[in-house]
Amino acid sequence: MELRHLEYFVAVAEEAHFTRAAERLHLAQSGLSASIRTLERELGAPLFIRSTRRVELTEAGRALLAEARRTLASVAAARNAVAAVQGLLRGTLCIGAEQCLGVVDLPAVLSRFRSVHPGVEIRLRQAGSAHLVEEVRAARLDLAFVATATDPPPGVTLTSLTTEPMMVVCHPGHRLTACEAVDWSQLEGESFVDFHADWGSRQVTDRAFEAAGLRRRVALEVNDVHSLLDFVGADLGVALVPRRIAYKKKENIRVLPLRDTPPSWRVSVAVPTDGPTNNPASRALLDILGESLCLPAAASPLPEPATT
Repeated sequence: MELRHLEYFVAVAEEAHFTRAAERLHLAQSGLSASIRTLERELGAPLFIRSTRRVELTEAGRALLAEARRTLASVAAARNAVAAVQGLLRGTLCIGAEQCLGVVDLPAVLSRFRSVHPGVEIRLRQAGSAHLVEEVRAARLDLAFVATATDPPPGVTLTSLTTEPMMVVCHPGHRLTACEAVDWSQLEGESFVDFHADWGSRQVTDRAFEAAGLRRRVALEVNDVHSLLDFVGADLGVALVPRRIAYKKKENIRVLPLRDTPPSWRVSVAVPTDGPTNNPASRALLDILGESLCLPAAASPLPEPATT
């Protein structure tokens, strides 16, 4: 089995189209199709269901995709490790981040990394934390800055950077502003503005309401912090957000604490459990991150290598 055949297979699977995959790989479509047929013959199973408009993975193809990605990631890590021994860092570093986490000055960290390691291409993807954690697990991201409310899936390690309480935000004319602190029962029946379901703060809020035995209605669902605060400021709903997000906007916003123990929003670095120690670029980035956050060595976001 040739590595290039796995690379071609992954491209077709991700594009769900032979022509687009060929363009992405800068290959003739006929050559790409021939390589996929060779791989299918070698494995003794069809990998795609082909149609005139798109292609879909067969059960065998789905099984191969995860392993192919891991294999290609391991090969890239091996090449990067050899380059690191020679005093060089090269290759590609794929990073994910949820919006407005605030703990990490990511532009500054990435700028510092690029100045020290100009041979590494940086790729950044913004999305909800649940999606980013899955991308790390599937080896499509080297690391991600996320806010999660649940334990990570097998294959992913989370290292906490900070934890903050969730706060209620509402319009200054809202009835809740008569309170010094808000009880859970006072939130029942309110219309909420919230993020999409894979955002970390949304997951924290959903779980907190479930634990309190209360139902809530999300009337407005948004995908950025500023829209959420604008809608709350227009008195179109209330929201439950991390403290650092609550104070991003001062006009037409009132911030109130939750009574008793509020749910916590935790920002972490997500890395592959068995991968980061084999990725010199990841380690170098997280070393720079540790310096920017003034973390002691024992608190470095990167786990120590496993011993066998």
